[in-house]
Amino acid sequence: MPIHVAITRKVLPGKEKEFEAALQQFLGKSFTRDGVHGAMMITSLKEDGKNEIGILRTFKDEKEKNDFYNSELFRKWEEYASTLTEDTVYRDLTGLEAWFRSPSAPPRWKMALVTLCGVFPTSIFLNFTIAHWMKDWNVFLRIFIVATSMVGILTWIVMPFLTKVFKGWLRR
Repeated sequence: MPIHVAITRKVLPGKEKEFEAALQQFLGKSFTRDGVHGAMMITSLKEDGKNEIGILRTFKDEKEKNDFYNSELFRKWEEYASTLTEDTVYRDLTGLEAWFRSPSAPPRWKMALVTLCGVFPTSIFLNFTIAHWMKDWNVFLRIFIVATSMVGILTWIVMPFLTKVFKGWLRR
Protein backbone atom coordinates (compact mmCIF):
# COMPACT_ATOMS: atom_id res chain seq x y z
CA MET A 1 0.00 0.00 0.00
CA PRO A 2 1.34 3.49 -0.75
CA ILE A 3 2.69 5.64 2.08
CA HIS A 4 0.84 8.89 2.74
CA VAL A 5 2.20 11.85 4.70
CA ALA A 6 0.18 14.82 5.92
CA ILE A 7 2.24 18.00 6.30
CA THR A 8 1.11 21.16 8.05
CA ARG A 9 3.03 24.43 7.84
CA LYS A 10 2.27 27.81 9.36
CA VAL A 11 3.48 30.54 7.02
CA LEU A 12 5.01 33.66 8.53
CA PRO A 13 2.96 36.84 8.03
CA GLY A 14 3.86 38.66 4.83
CA LYS A 15 5.49 35.54 3.31
CA GLU A 16 2.29 33.95 1.96
CA LYS A 17 2.72 34.69 -1.77
CA GLU A 18 6.42 33.81 -1.73
CA PHE A 19 5.72 30.53 0.04
CA GLU A 20 2.86 29.50 -2.27
CA ALA A 21 4.97 30.19 -5.38
CA ALA A 22 7.96 28.31 -3.94
CA LEU A 23 5.74 25.40 -2.87
CA GLN A 24 4.22 25.03 -6.33
CA GLN A 25 7.68 25.01 -7.88
CA PHE A 26 8.95 22.46 -5.34
CA LEU A 27 5.92 20.18 -5.79
CA GLY A 28 6.56 20.16 -9.55
CA LYS A 29 10.25 19.30 -9.10
CA SER A 30 9.45 16.55 -6.61
CA PHE A 31 7.59 14.54 -9.27
CA THR A 32 10.84 14.00 -11.14
CA ARG A 33 11.87 11.54 -8.42
CA ASP A 34 10.97 7.86 -8.66
CA GLY A 35 8.59 6.71 -5.95
CA VAL A 36 6.76 10.03 -5.54
CA HIS A 37 3.19 9.21 -6.52
CA GLY A 38 1.38 12.37 -5.55
CA ALA A 39 1.48 15.69 -3.79
CA MET A 40 -1.18 18.29 -3.35
CA MET A 41 -2.06 21.34 -1.35
CA ILE A 42 -5.19 20.49 0.60
CA THR A 43 -5.70 23.93 2.08
CA SER A 44 -4.69 27.24 0.69
CA LEU A 45 -3.67 30.27 2.67
CA LYS A 46 -6.65 32.29 3.76
CA GLU A 47 -7.06 35.69 5.29
CA ASP A 48 -8.25 34.18 8.59
CA GLY A 49 -4.98 34.99 10.33
CA LYS A 50 -3.96 31.34 10.83
CA ASN A 51 -1.74 31.16 7.74
CA GLU A 52 -1.76 27.35 7.87
CA ILE A 53 -1.34 25.25 4.79
CA GLY A 54 -1.86 21.51 4.47
CA ILE A 55 -0.03 19.27 2.04
CA LEU A 56 -0.60 15.59 1.30
CA ARG A 57 2.23 13.59 -0.20
CA THR A 58 2.09 10.00 -1.48
CA PHE A 59 5.03 7.64 -1.96
CA LYS A 60 5.32 4.19 -3.50
CA ASP A 61 6.64 2.66 -0.28
CA GLU A 62 8.60 3.36 2.92
CA LYS A 63 11.98 3.18 1.16
CA GLU A 64 10.94 5.76 -1.45
CA LYS A 65 9.58 8.03 1.30
CA ASN A 66 12.87 7.83 3.20
CA ASP A 67 14.89 8.35 0.02
CA PHE A 68 12.86 11.46 -0.80
CA TYR A 69 13.14 12.99 2.68
CA ASN A 70 16.89 12.31 2.69
CA SER A 71 17.41 13.76 -0.80
CA GLU A 72 19.30 16.92 -1.70
CA LEU A 73 16.13 18.29 -3.34
CA PHE A 74 14.19 17.99 -0.08
CA ARG A 75 17.07 19.24 2.07
CA LYS A 76 17.33 22.43 -0.02
CA TRP A 77 13.54 22.89 0.05
CA GLU A 78 13.37 22.45 3.80
CA GLU A 79 16.23 24.89 4.32
CA TYR A 80 14.48 27.55 2.21
CA ALA A 81 10.93 26.86 3.42
CA SER A 82 12.01 27.11 7.06
CA THR A 83 12.79 30.80 6.43
CA LEU A 84 9.14 31.32 5.41
CA THR A 85 7.35 29.14 7.96
CA GLU A 86 7.28 28.15 11.58
CA ASP A 87 7.97 24.56 12.65
CA THR A 88 6.52 21.98 10.29
CA VAL A 89 4.44 18.98 11.37
CA TYR A 90 4.84 15.72 9.40
CA ARG A 91 2.39 12.93 10.14
CA ASP A 92 2.25 9.52 8.47
CA LEU A 93 -1.29 8.43 7.71
CA THR A 94 -1.59 4.80 8.74
CA GLY A 95 -5.24 3.91 9.09
CA LEU A 96 -8.47 4.51 7.22
CA GLU A 97 -7.47 8.04 6.33
CA ALA A 98 -4.77 6.66 4.05
CA TRP A 99 -7.24 4.70 1.94
CA PHE A 100 -8.79 7.87 0.59
CA ARG A 101 -5.42 9.04 -0.79
CA SER A 102 -4.65 5.76 -2.49
CA PRO A 103 -4.63 5.92 -6.32
CA SER A 104 -6.98 2.93 -6.32
CA ALA A 105 -9.02 3.08 -3.13
CA PRO A 106 -10.61 -0.21 -2.07
CA PRO A 107 -14.34 -0.62 -2.68
CA ARG A 108 -16.50 0.64 0.16
CA TRP A 109 -17.75 -2.87 0.93
CA LYS A 110 -14.16 -3.96 1.69
CA MET A 111 -13.60 -0.93 3.91
CA ALA A 112 -16.89 -1.70 5.68
CA LEU A 113 -15.88 -5.33 6.31
CA VAL A 114 -12.46 -4.38 7.66
CA THR A 115 -14.08 -1.73 9.87
CA LEU A 116 -16.56 -4.32 11.15
CA CYS A 117 -13.61 -6.63 11.93
CA GLY A 118 -12.33 -3.84 14.18
CA VAL A 119 -15.58 -2.55 15.66
CA PHE A 120 -17.13 -5.89 16.64
CA PRO A 121 -14.32 -7.27 18.85
CA THR A 122 -13.58 -3.80 20.23
CA SER A 123 -17.23 -3.34 21.25
CA ILE A 124 -17.25 -6.76 22.94
CA PHE A 125 -14.02 -5.88 24.76
CA LEU A 126 -15.44 -2.54 25.94
CA ASN A 127 -18.75 -4.13 26.95
CA PHE A 128 -17.00 -6.64 29.20
CA THR A 129 -14.50 -4.16 30.62
CA ILE A 130 -15.47 -0.53 31.13
CA ALA A 131 -19.21 -0.76 30.27
CA HIS A 132 -19.68 -3.42 32.93
CA TRP A 133 -18.36 -1.06 35.61
CA MET A 134 -20.66 1.77 34.49
CA LYS A 135 -23.97 -0.12 34.33
CA ASP A 136 -25.59 2.12 36.98
CA TRP A 137 -24.36 5.40 35.45
CA ASN A 138 -26.42 7.84 33.43
CA VAL A 139 -27.02 6.24 30.01
CA PHE A 140 -25.75 9.27 28.05
CA LEU A 141 -22.54 9.48 30.07
CA ARG A 142 -22.00 5.71 29.75
CA ILE A 143 -22.53 5.76 25.96
CA PHE A 144 -20.27 8.80 25.59
CA ILE A 145 -17.41 7.15 27.50
CA VAL A 146 -17.76 3.87 25.59
CA ALA A 147 -17.95 5.70 22.24
CA THR A 148 -14.91 7.83 23.07
CA SER A 149 -12.96 4.74 24.10
CA MET A 150 -14.08 2.93 20.92
CA VAL A 151 -12.90 5.76 18.66
CA GLY A 152 -9.54 6.01 20.41
CA ILE A 153 -8.85 2.27 20.34
CA LEU A 154 -9.92 1.98 16.69
CA THR A 155 -7.96 5.03 15.56
CA TRP A 156 -4.62 4.35 17.24
CA ILE A 157 -4.52 0.58 17.71
CA VAL A 158 -7.02 -1.57 15.84
CA MET A 159 -7.41 0.05 12.40
CA PRO A 160 -3.69 0.63 11.77
CA PHE A 161 -3.17 -3.06 12.62
CA LEU A 162 -6.05 -4.24 10.42
CA THR A 163 -4.99 -2.11 7.44
CA LYS A 164 -1.61 -3.87 7.55
CA VAL A 165 -3.13 -7.34 7.97
CA PHE A 166 -5.65 -6.87 5.10
CA LYS A 167 -3.37 -4.77 2.87
CA GLY A 168 -3.13 -7.38 0.09
CA TRP A 169 -6.85 -8.11 0.05
CA LEU A 170 -7.77 -4.42 0.07
CA ARG A 171 -5.54 -3.76 -2.97
CA ARG A 172 -7.04 -6.59 -5.07
